[in-house]
Amino acid sequence: MNRIYIFTGKGGVGKSSVAAAHAYKSAESGKKTLLVSTDMAHNLGDIFECEISHEKVTVRENLDIYEIDPAYVCENDFAEIIKYAKKLLSDTGDITIQDIGIFPGTEELFSLLKIAEIYKSGEYERIIVDCAPTGETLSLLKFPELLSWYMEKLFPIGKVGVRVLAPISKSAFKVEMPNKHAMNDIEKIYAKLMELENLLKDRNITSVRIVSVPEKMVVEETKRNYMYMNLYNFNVDGIYINRILPEDIGNDFFDKWIELQKEYRTVLKETFAGLPIYEIPWYDEELKGIANIKRLAEDVLKDDTVFESKAVTGRESFAKVGGDYLLKVFMPCADKADLNLYQAATDVVIKAGNFKRNIPLPNTLLNMSIKKADYTDGYLNILFTKE
Repeated sequence: MNRIYIFTGKGGVGKSSVAAAHAYKSAESGKKTLLVSTDMAHNLGDIFECEISHEKVTVRENLDIYEIDPAYVCENDFAEIIKYAKKLLSDTGDITIQDIGIFPGTEELFSLLKIAEIYKSGEYERIIVDCAPTGETLSLLKFPELLSWYMEKLFPIGKVGVRVLAPISKSAFKVEMPNKHAMNDIEKIYAKLMELENLLKDRNITSVRIVSVPEKMVVEETKRNYMYMNLYNFNVDGIYINRILPEDIGNDFFDKWIELQKEYRTVLKETFAGLPIYEIPWYDEELKGIANIKRLAEDVLKDDTVFESKAVTGRESFAKVGGDYLLKVFMPCADKADLNLYQAATDVVIKAGNFKRNIPLPNTLLNMSIKKADYTDGYLNILFTKE
């Protein structure tokens, strides 16, 4: 089965180099591989020392790299929606088409849709995704579920509104409603979003790998990242500890740093004991160029087990407990005091820090309410009972 590997982590920890090493290793093993960057500050061209435009570039046998330009993808693949949006905003008289650029959130949407399109084409056996720093990656990955939720709730009303208001909207409100071509594109996007969400959360297809370094701030963000990924049901099946100083460096200046790194490496290993953990040394030169990427791949990714699917944790689950129902959500490394939840119509809403997820309730639970909740052994347990 073709697979997708998503690399994430705090900015500056070496995600791009680690992703590039995996792509090199995959291609060398004979697998047709695509290395994709969704980070707007692309650097794959710098790593492989080649020029990249809006399209894929072949850098060696079995290996292509692609720096996604969301604006280019948006303009070329979903032209009708962009045409309508530009016309809508330009008709207000407050903004010109040149001022629009790309709309908030569409970077995430069209980057992911493009990756899904490439995956469905079957052209590549492995797609390796170099993502932006943690916060942007979370926005990227949760976007399909979030937008699908809104479209499911609002889209039927939107279609009726377009049909009723279109004849009078321009004369009465000086605003033109979407034409049927734009609405058809919206319907296509909705269908693609559902496919995309299933693709990203299929544990047999998609793996999320977190890159970290043994420093306090990065370790804490790695824990939060892992918790958020599990909140949204993504399968994290690998941790990479990068830039480990050699113990025999022979310089007193680095002694304290080496001791601190030992401490935080231990924390990472204890926290993520159930996951495969890969340790990467701090190299004596910048990791750019095929020779250095090969060096990293040969030092750390010694065999093909690194590409195996490892469904380490399960998805959220509902279970009957007497006359009640229990919802279990895996949220490791969460701060109990930072968790909040409530029931809203047909959803249960879980908040953790700045992130929120709506989990749709099955019909069986629609006439039930939350009785109690607790956080134990990394699981948020929510008990529902009949009102």
